[in-house]
Amino acid sequence: RAKTNPKRIVYAEADHLDVLKAAQIVNDEGIAIPILLGRKEVIQELMAEIDFDADVEIIDPKADEEEEKRNAYAHVYWKTRNRNGVTLYDAQKLMRERNYFAAMMVNEGDADALLSGYSRAYPAVVKPMLELIGLAKGVTRVAATNLMNTARGPLFISDTSINIDPTAKDLAKIAQMTAKTVQIFGMEPVIAMISYANFGSSNDPRAKKVKEAVSYLHRFHSDLNVDGELQSDFALNKEMLQSKFPFSKLAGKKVNTLIYPNLDSANSAYKLIKELNNVDSIGPIMMGMKKPVHILQLGASVEEMVNMSAVAVVDAQEKSRKPKK
Repeated sequence: RAKTNPKRIVYAEADHLDVLKAAQIVNDEGIAIPILLGRKEVIQELMAEIDFDADVEIIDPKADEEEEKRNAYAHVYWKTRNRNGVTLYDAQKLMRERNYFAAMMVNEGDADALLSGYSRAYPAVVKPMLELIGLAKGVTRVAATNLMNTARGPLFISDTSINIDPTAKDLAKIAQMTAKTVQIFGMEPVIAMISYANFGSSNDPRAKKVKEAVSYLHRFHSDLNVDGELQSDFALNKEMLQSKFPFSKLAGKKVNTLIYPNLDSANSAYKLIKELNNVDSIGPIMMGMKKPVHILQLGASVEEMVNMSAVAVVDAQEKSRKPKK
């Protein structure tokens, strides 16, 4: 875990013990500077319980003392959404909710990154992030990937959390975003587009969708090491792939990225690998957002939250290096 240039991470659910334990580790190891959101008296009691005595910022978005900041955030939000049916009163009311308040902190530069989702369903947390943070330049939809630390090495699986039934063009974009994420982690992406079929063995629309995505990538992003459609075992077994499909762009290469055709398969695959092999999973890592925002799986472990904090720091460092538009 990198300790260089620690960023300010706002934890939107810091009045939960496990979230606070993760923030304590992040603080003690110098991974990031935590900002704790939630009920201040509860947070202070929990901090005393785990001997977390660092001088960290604690904010209760509903507290009277935060009224000035709430109103400032509300005005900014209202100006961007007043032609979408949002009144100033609506905006002021929303800023009492920690996910909206936290997102505005990141938007306004009062925090560098955000972690939320520990105690709420994923879709409920995604909505305010999309409304307030928005997509990165040139991005038309967000996606999520999970990094699995397997016995054969790191393995990225997408899209594990967002797109239920992506189109061929969506799959191609998910592959591109995942490739950039793999590169941020210092690896060269080698991508298999997964299906139940191998290279045109089925004319079913679900298999043809993956084939079309690969065709698009080969045509417009020929520098990417990507191929398919492929079954999972051929993608992961280098010898099988070389023997049966020596023409593939992946022949002789070790695949480190799997793009699944839908949310059902991707989400099931990463959770199956995680549970059967007791594999560490880092994610879901949000891709395509304008700012470093990452949403935890409901009930994430302390270790998972610490790992995601490190990811948020890397993401913040990467985004801060890009020239402001």
